[in-house]
Amino acid sequence: MSDQLYPTYEVGSLAKPVWHVKKLRNLPITPKDTEELNYWTNKLGLNLESKLSALLNEELTEQLKHKIKDYSSQFAIRLFENVGLDYVYNGEQWRTEMYEGAIRFINGFKFYGEVRSFDNKYYLKAACVEKPSLAKPYHTEEFIHVKGVAKRKTKVPITGAYTLADWSFNEHYSLQRANDPDVKKARQENKRDLTLDLAREVLRPTIKDLIENGAEWIQIDEPAATTKPDEVDLLVESFNESVKGLNAKFSIHICFSDYSLLFPEVLEMKQCSHFSLEFANRDNPRQDGYKDLNLFNEYNDRREIGLGVLNVHVDDVESPATVKERILRATKILGDPKRIYPAPDCGLRTRSWHVVYQKLENMVKGTQEARKELGG
Repeated sequence: MSDQLYPTYEVGSLAKPVWHVKKLRNLPITPKDTEELNYWTNKLGLNLESKLSALLNEELTEQLKHKIKDYSSQFAIRLFENVGLDYVYNGEQWRTEMYEGAIRFINGFKFYGEVRSFDNKYYLKAACVEKPSLAKPYHTEEFIHVKGVAKRKTKVPITGAYTLADWSFNEHYSLQRANDPDVKKARQENKRDLTLDLAREVLRPTIKDLIENGAEWIQIDEPAATTKPDEVDLLVESFNESVKGLNAKFSIHICFSDYSLLFPEVLEMKQCSHFSLEFANRDNPRQDGYKDLNLFNEYNDRREIGLGVLNVHVDDVESPATVKERILRATKILGDPKRIYPAPDCGLRTRSWHVVYQKLENMVKGTQEARKELGG
């Protein structure tokens, strides 16, 4: 736990700046793009207009791509720090996205093409064609960069083994049981083998390398957690295998789910000390959006809660008073303010930086007001 009452953090993704996206796609940078770049350099106190403008006019090379990601990462970190968050990262500015970005560092996968994830969002889906192995730990260089730039404590997000397996085609393991007469059981065993191999051969060494380079808090993201309620045991087993024998603070982020489907199995994540969950998106005039917190009371579980107090799906900016009320309501349910870490429901990549800044700034203000209310 943090010494500060109600420590705040961001969950993960942040939209990439237009100049970042356009330059990496080798598209022309318009005067409007430059105006936006200048606005944020001044807003965040970075004073990088001339240096970045010169870079954006250079011929695109692999070295330049790396520099663009570095600067974009620096912008994101400063945004999170300027609004006053206690724990920060870089909004995943280095990453393609949470699935593809990891799979590209794992041997044994072949990309087949884009599939729709939600709304008009797509991702490149891959098939596991042989037993997976780690090409190299894939977040360490990013973390070292963040650690060198950040002035606040950090929390590193990483996509979990269960989600990587669930979002992939499973060809390699399916072939091993192609003649099994019990098709349903064979499919379950195939999924389990792929998931646990990813946990042991990919997630664990990647996390181990992060810890050896100074990472103290690792957040494992599992958006696929409750899409198949009969596989919660596998989710738990894969989490435990991913962190087995490692020493750090481990948390899990699960968004937009029916959390009752996870209980009580999810409490068997013995090294998980923090559950980052979504609540604001489901809040309503009846104020029952935080009722799932009672599940932790029901099972007498006293771990930390990453409390979603910002709806990431709308541009409406929550007022400090709304944030404060949600924090205090959750405190009343859980009975211990030291367990609560206010945060957005999920990553904020679907919102503009202008909206994100206002939302997070109000989240910090509302948190400060809640601290005062409790004398913290």
